[in-house]
Amino acid sequence: MGEAIAVLSGKGGTGKTSACAALGCALSELGKSVLCVDLDVGLRNLDIALAMADEPAIAFSEADPDSPLALQAARHPRFGNLYLLTAPAFDPAEGIDEAAFLRLLARGREEFDFVLLDAPAGLGEFFRLAARDAGRVLLVSGADPASLRDASRTAEVLELMGKTRVRLIVNRVNEKLYGKMNLTVDDVMDGVGLPLLGVIPEDRNVPLSAAFGVPLLLRSRRGAAAACRRMARRLLGLRAPLAARL
Repeated sequence: MGEAIAVLSGKGGTGKTSACAALGCALSELGKSVLCVDLDVGLRNLDIALAMADEPAIAFSEADPDSPLALQAARHPRFGNLYLLTAPAFDPAEGIDEAAFLRLLARGREEFDFVLLDAPAGLGEFFRLAARDAGRVLLVSGADPASLRDASRTAEVLELMGKTRVRLIVNRVNEKLYGKMNLTVDDVMDGVGLPLLGVIPEDRNVPLSAAFGVPLLLRSRRGAAAACRRMARRLLGLRAPLAARL
């Protein structure tokens, strides 16, 4: 039986979707079968982050939870054991069949090692739906103090939901700026109140990968790509450093 992991953020602009896509690719590199599900109804872009914008993909709301998802989801052209179900382009969130989605998620856990749920930013319906049945939650935050404060509030909401396996990812870290602010990894964890899964440095290869339609992990082996590879190893219980010297 596989595991569902919700990738969440309390606010937009944290790079959550890019991090989710890179983690999916990194887990696939490690030999795991991965289903990525975009839950951002009306504002989907996980396909772009995965470099799958030109691949025919159906929405999770159109998938049949009683049939094999590997035959319905779009298969990545470069990572053979990575699949995508996109979000509906126009359906209102209130029109989604929650019971059908939960059956879909159960089916995904049966077929894949990991189901990564890329939820929309904020604390709305799909934030809660993604977190509710996820075995683990990855909370993605920006590196600035305002983003970390929002992450702290989001962590409180997850605690009230009874979620205990929550890990923090701090994205777009500028090491020089953090040095000037005299911040450390311990400061970040204490401020948000969550253990840290990893730190992703600011890296121009992230937007360039999306612009040129190439997965980040196939464009670079350093910076953000290396950090995501290390986080994937940590998700599997393997030893790997946090990736940044804060």
